[in-house]
Amino acid sequence: MSKVSNFKVKTLVWEPYMPPVELADATPEQLAAMQVTPSSGKVSPYVRTLAHDPDSYVTRTRLFNDIMYVEGGLDRAERELGALIASCINGCVYCASVHARRFIQLTGNSDTIERIYRFGLHEPDSPRVRAIIDFCEALSITPPSATPEHVAALRREGLDDAQILDLAHSAAIFGWANRLMHTLGHSH
Repeated sequence: MSKVSNFKVKTLVWEPYMPPVELADATPEQLAAMQVTPSSGKVSPYVRTLAHDPDSYVTRTRLFNDIMYVEGGLDRAERELGALIASCINGCVYCASVHARRFIQLTGNSDTIERIYRFGLHEPDSPRVRAIIDFCEALSITPPSATPEHVAALRREGLDDAQILDLAHSAAIFGWANRLMHTLGHSH
């Protein structure tokens, strides 16, 4: 992948193609479903759009929370990096923006994100970041091309099997989440 210059760190807006559930009109099931989101702020249009099907929203959000926010395993910032790389490959500028900002907030490191956005995924970085980018890119392209060599590179950088699985989950859930966002709306 060459430059990802159309991606930004700034906050973007996502607009649904269908009207989201209005909180004042939500059913008790929809209101209960929206309680599983980790956001401490307002309920986003994306959440309110997914709340049209409260059962699948709850299932999706619990899985998402277990992958991205669970204690232990892979460092949270590296999960965010995995989500960012998958989102770049999948062309989801909204998710890439969100996860770039979270990576920067968690690490204080904007250099890695700037390098990705300015030069693309193949600009040299630390060996650990390079291994994470290469693995997540290989998992995210169609068809996936991850190999035992990608896993070996992660192991050389100190990731154990559980951490590698956490990283695979992070990239994989964004293979799905990016497509869901693209289907249901657009960002600007």
